Order: sequence, then C-alpha cells, then structure tokens
Amino acid sequence: MSKTCVVTGGAGFIGCALSTKLANRFGRVIVVDILHPQIHAERKRPAELDPRVELVIADVTEASTWTQALETARPEVVVHLAAETGTGQSLTEGSRHAIANVLGTTRMLDAFATASHVPERFVLASSRAVYGEGAWRSRGGGQVTYPGQRSKQQLERAEWDFPGLEPLPMDAEKTIPNPTSIYGATKLTQEQILRAWALSFGTAVNVLRLQNVYGPGQSLTNSYTGIVSLFIRMAKEGKSIPIYEDGDIGRDFVFIDDVASAIDKATTTDLSQSLAYDVGTGSKTTVLDLAKIVAKRYGAPEPHVNGMFRNGDVRCAVADIDRTVRELEWRPLKSVDEGIGQLSEWIDSRLG
Repeated sequence: MSKTCVVTGGAGFIGCALSTKLANRFGRVIVVDILHPQIHAERKRPAELDPRVELVIADVTEASTWTQALETARPEVVVHLAAETGTGQSLTEGSRHAIANVLGTTRMLDAFATASHVPERFVLASSRAVYGEGAWRSRGGGQVTYPGQRSKQQLERAEWDFPGLEPLPMDAEKTIPNPTSIYGATKLTQEQILRAWALSFGTAVNVLRLQNVYGPGQSLTNSYTGIVSLFIRMAKEGKSIPIYEDGDIGRDFVFIDDVASAIDKATTTDLSQSLAYDVGTGSKTTVLDLAKIVAKRYGAPEPHVNGMFRNGDVRCAVADIDRTVRELEWRPLKSVDEGIGQLSEWIDSRLG
C-alpha cells in the first residue's frame, strides 16, 4: 500500500508493538512523539520501533509540530495514541492530562483544517476509563442502575461494593459513559472532539476503548503503566504483593499483541461512527487472582490484602467484546496465564 499513516504517541508501548504491522500495511509510517521521560528513561529512538518508521520527536500540543509535519506528508490514516495516562495521577495533575489529551487533539485537527487536508480515517485509542463505574444491576437480575463514583468516605469505611448490586460488563452500545477520573474525562472528550470534526469534514473515525493493556515492551520505570509489571517486579524480589481493597477488584487484562492487532484492523475497517468498540478479553480477573498467578510463578510469598484504596479507581471493569469481535473481525488470542508468562520472560531477560 502506498498510503501514509501518521501515529501520534507512536513511540510508546502500544505504538512500538503496532509499528511493524503498520509498516507492512502502509507505504510510509510517521510517528510523532515527544519521548516523555516518564515513559522513555532515555530520550532516544526505542529499539522496539520498526526501523522502517520515521520518528519525529516533537510535541503534539504545539501548532508548529503539525505545521511542519503537514508540509511533507498528507496522511490518509491517523492513529491517535498520544495521551497522558494514569487514573490516580490525573487527579493531581489534571492540567497536564487536559493539555496533552484535549489540546493535543484539537491542535492536530486545526492543522488539518488549515492545510485543507482531510484524512480518510482516524483511529483513536480510547479507554475503558470513560465508563467510570459503569452500569450495575440488582443481584439475581433486575433493574439496571448507575451508582456513580465511590466516594472517599465510602472507601474509608471499606464499603467496596454497592449494596445489593452487581457490576455489568462495559458495552459501548449500552453503557453510558460517566468517568470517575480526570483522565477518563479527557479520553471521552477526545472521542467527542474527533467525532464532531469527522462528521463536519466528511471523514471516518474508529474509536477503540481499551481495557487494561499489558505485555512485553511496557515501561519498567513508569509507575503508572499498570499493575502486572509492578507485581512481577515485586515477586522477583521475593516480596509479598500488597493488594488494595479486599482483592476482589475486577479487571480485564488484554495482551499487547491483541491490542495491536485490533488497532491495525481498525485502520482499514469501516466501523460505526456513532459507537465505540470495546477491546479486551471479555473475562474478569481479580487483582488478587492476578497477584497469586505472579507470586506462584516466582515462588514469592502469598499476596496480602492491606485494605488500602486509590481514589478514582473503579470496582470492576470488564468488556463485552461481542460486537467488536463481530464487526471488526478480530478476537483476543492470549489468555492471562499465557500473557503473564510471556511478560515475565521479557522482564526476566532485562532485569535478570
């Protein structure tokens, strides 16, 4: 294919995993990435980034970045990965998240409008954080309700669940977004901005809401990249892994290769403009179960529940992926056990 693809934030964890797939599919792939020190301990080109990819080290929130980029490229496809992440971090660094996630998106779109160039398709890597706590229903089947964010006072009383209710899977077709973090709010804003622009200028936008992504290539120095690599590093050191709340926090851990495959397919697939698509495994793994799997692998002490909590965290986040599997013609291939094994081997090879 002779087309050009621009990937914002494409030198990060997901972008590097995606880079070879895109380089095989497009004639030219350009990554625009600031190489933020929180992600990149050394500000240099990542070894995992496919050598065929052109790397532009620049800030997507600066208008000059896009003016220069569009002087030499007219991309048919844009994969928008650039974002500040971190649920808890966003509650104390909200401006940083808003600038990167919201202003970074509008800067990009303004530049395309100024250059009178409309790409054929945008693909946005959004997040399950847009749902917040999502939908719950009465136990045993009953009325669906949205209990909203768990308050600090509720968590201090160790009231982890909503009495008489059970969480439902997150489904973009049914679940009403209601973020419980500034990060989640900015990701939802990204979706809305891109859809408004795309409808006005006559182009397509595919929104993928990713669950908890993990796997080889994750930053080992960034404490906000996820708990899987954190648990592995602790177990390697022979430590008992501390578990927040009561350990029954539910998550949908999806392997990086499966996420890269979904994004790759979305670059050439016409999906519904009015809906997002959920990307996960469709299966719940509790944080305690995850810790036990990791501890057993390394012969570490049993994990211990400490009753601590993190403001803004949701109790359960699991995707309903049926529509994504059907319409994107994609499905996750890696189980949590297999994925943890592969990530462990990768970390072992780097940390010894």
